Amino acid sequence: MHEMNSTDYRQRIVAAARGWLGTPYVHQASCKGAGCDCLGLIRGVWREVIGPEPEAPPPYSPDWAEADGRETMLAAAMRHLLRKPDDAPIEAGDVLLFRYRAHLPAKHAGIASGNGMMIHAQEKAGVVEVPLSGWWLRHLAAVFAFPPAR
Repeated sequence: MHEMNSTDYRQRIVAAARGWLGTPYVHQASCKGAGCDCLGLIRGVWREVIGPEPEAPPPYSPDWAEADGRETMLAAAMRHLLRKPDDAPIEAGDVLLFRYRAHLPAKHAGIASGNGMMIHAQEKAGVVEVPLSGWWLRHLAAVFAFPPAR
């Protein structure tokens, strides 16, 4: 079985993400225990499981998606993650991208943790594990797998 699909690899990703639980929400940060936003969580898990980040994100404001209308987050995910078909099942360790509104770019990310749950950094709540249902599933824009560890 290819490493990216192995249960052990996916469980390493989920374990790394769970290590961030309780980290406060801090816009543009990516420091376990000190602060992160949704992208910072994905970046931190990447560093722990895969290695050095493939690119540094540019500075961004909280309203970046509404302000410029470009699919910046989706484009970066396409460069560095492995896109899954829309009809593929969501698996533990998958990276999930969300749109807050249908006409806006994807601007939120989380990591599927299995059993219908996900881990994400939420403003005012920090990094939490929540059910991946209802609102989240209706706003899911794309699902990606992490590439194999280097």
